[in-house]
Amino acid sequence: MVKAPVGGAKHHKLLLPSSTALALVIALTLPSQAHAAGTRAGTTISNTATASFDNGSGTTTVDSNRVDLRVDELLDVTVASGNPSDVPTTPGATNQVLTYSVTNTGNGQEAFRLSTIANVGGDNYDPVVTQIYIDNGDGVFDASTDTLYTAGTNDPVLNPDQSVRVFVIATTPGTVTDGNRGIVTLVAAAKTGTGTPGTVFAGQGEGGGDAIVGSTGADGQDNGAFRVSAATVTLVKSASIVDPFGGSEPVPGATITYTITATVAGSGSVSGLAITDNIPADTAYVAGSITLGGSGLTDAVDADAGDYNGTRIRVGLGTVAGGQTRTVTFRTRIN
Repeated sequence: MVKAPVGGAKHHKLLLPSSTALALVIALTLPSQAHAAGTRAGTTISNTATASFDNGSGTTTVDSNRVDLRVDELLDVTVASGNPSDVPTTPGATNQVLTYSVTNTGNGQEAFRLSTIANVGGDNYDPVVTQIYIDNGDGVFDASTDTLYTAGTNDPVLNPDQSVRVFVIATTPGTVTDGNRGIVTLVAAAKTGTGTPGTVFAGQGEGGGDAIVGSTGADGQDNGAFRVSAATVTLVKSASIVDPFGGSEPVPGATITYTITATVAGSGSVSGLAITDNIPADTAYVAGSITLGGSGLTDAVDADAGDYNGTRIRVGLGTVAGGQTRTVTFRTRIN
């Protein structure tokens, strides 16, 4: 468990009059951990007993002294990843976003210091965390409208049951490969202090009581993860020959058919894929001979994917997903 240093006392904090309130608050609040822990910190619980008796002249009632107990602050926080699954990324990608929610499950207003861990283990690589942002409330990351977080300067201050969305921005190393997974842990720690449940910070609770570390240790954490979705391209070229005599010898006048196959592998895709091939010396391009997937393409630069500019052929393949192939052919004649 990552612990933040104990912070200073918050404003408007007083000393608790007795330790009885500590036992009372823990007993009242520990059963409910999913939401803010019971009665608001600083609340005064008052009680007066009465006794009735008959001393022979009628019923008489007397009151006891009033007992006032001030409710201590319970320090609890939860962090939950807002990513329903691993976030796809690519090698070398920047400004990759993971989303988390930080919730104050204590019973008093508290500030929380945020930090990240990118080397927790159990994954294939360590994302490089570059920034943390506090959401402006719309739930969508936008660096121009969300607040750049600086530890100790603008730590989020949350009321009981209040949540804030946090965006962690990271870079994916260029050395990762398809299928690699990288984990980032977001940690939120109460600035008043953290520790084992029951740890007391005297006089530092909201409303003048003590602050007591709850069952979460006053710090929470959860993991978000990136998964690399990359693709690679292999290119294989072959040639077949038909000579003027019905054979397959590379003699003058023979026609060469070049076949180029692009294969995309991996779980990602590539964009802007194009095949370019220069017309070999001592040969002449056969007009109108470019095909893609068996379908003919024109030589002009027009709506289809192919063109011939007098020295080379080019076929644009666009975006191709992993597991797919594209085949281009064209012909030349030996001079």
